[in-house]
Amino acid sequence: MVEDKVLNTIKKHNLIENGDNILIGVSGGPDSMALLYVLLSIQTEISFSLHIAHVNHGVRGIEADEDEKFVEGISKKLGISFYSKKIDMEGYARENKLSSEDAGRKLRYDFFREVLSSINGGKIAVAHNKNDQAETLIMRFFRGTGLDGLKGMEYKNGDIIRPLLDVSRDEIEKYILEKNIDTRLDKTNLENIYNRNKIRLELIPYIVDNFNPNIIDTLWRTSRTMSNDSDFLENFSKERYRELVKSQDKNSIILYRQRFYDEHIAIKQRIIRHSIYNLLGTLEGISEIHVRNVLELFERGDTGKSIDLPNSLEVKTSYDDLIFQKKNLDGNKNYKYSLKLGQSTYVKEWNCIFEMEVFPIEKIQLNFKDRFIKYFDYDKIKGEIYIRNRMPGDTIQPFGMNGNKKLKDLFIDKKVPIDEREKIPIIVDESDIIWVVGVRTSEKYKITSYTKNVLVIKYKNL
Repeated sequence: MVEDKVLNTIKKHNLIENGDNILIGVSGGPDSMALLYVLLSIQTEISFSLHIAHVNHGVRGIEADEDEKFVEGISKKLGISFYSKKIDMEGYARENKLSSEDAGRKLRYDFFREVLSSINGGKIAVAHNKNDQAETLIMRFFRGTGLDGLKGMEYKNGDIIRPLLDVSRDEIEKYILEKNIDTRLDKTNLENIYNRNKIRLELIPYIVDNFNPNIIDTLWRTSRTMSNDSDFLENFSKERYRELVKSQDKNSIILYRQRFYDEHIAIKQRIIRHSIYNLLGTLEGISEIHVRNVLELFERGDTGKSIDLPNSLEVKTSYDDLIFQKKNLDGNKNYKYSLKLGQSTYVKEWNCIFEMEVFPIEKIQLNFKDRFIKYFDYDKIKGEIYIRNRMPGDTIQPFGMNGNKKLKDLFIDKKVPIDEREKIPIIVDESDIIWVVGVRTSEKYKITSYTKNVLVIKYKNL
């Protein structure tokens, strides 16, 4: 029986729990009406609340209005709360450059979620069935898809549940007849005006007649096999992703470059998608070509190269890193702070503190091994001392060298990641660079046998 099959699906995939709010999208057609009455029947097994939502797509004129009145009448008869909305599907499609099908889907789910919000949340039950799953696989195959696409629609996807996904259209029609359930006919479903209709009305019957009379069940089994394989790869790639993350915050994700190279290409592609999703919270707008472009960038082995992706995302390569970063976070703003003797200065761009003191050389014990404590001849300092980020044309005479070197060249030599170069603190006086923090000090300010007073600058990372 259909009811037993649906109840088994619900329990197996944990689609509905006691106390749930279930909003059913009801068009008035056989599929959605079957879903409505099946869910009503299983309320004796699971205690949940039912609500009905209907969308008038504004396409079929009087017939669409009659559909809305029909569903509203059923709702009153059953004592179920009813919500409806009339939309301009075709106008929305033109305005947003979408197909009619995509526009209708977007507007429907937007409305359904508005209703959910007004009833303190819940789940949206839609009437996709085994035949719909077969049609979906064919459509995705024609457009080009991978393993994830061929698993088809899921039983549960966020707040959307599909209790009829194991039920065929033939079983639904039989159920409708047995239960004497009134339905409405949407004549557009019988017209070859949408791609899905063409697949349903022309392609699948042709395959049934000429190749495989059980094509619906065959494609349904394919979707289950693909789903199992996809779930395994997804879980495995998430584990590998966690191993590859070098650092992560709300604005960027950095992966270990060499570890990424060691992965299989199938896992690499999934790690790229995980990185994008974890940074942006969505993969909307990210297609297979974007993933492939990122993979090619990473595989080339270049340093300092980047590509732009949708949703203001930039992907870059550095020496040992692969970087996913939101673009223009702070507009690369310049910063400059004044350093004062005996005081701590906080640099928010680097989340660090600098301290500066002066001692007679005979009263200090020098420790040149500490990378973040540096000593300079205080009497060579000219004017005030500042902390700033690099500026165009900056040069330094690196410790132990004759002549000046551009900071850009110094960063390249020291393999400083590109995304860090604009923020690295630079200690300067009124005339020259004293210290590029964590990179190099200046020859001009070094301690010599003539030094009398020592300037000590300490860097502390918070």
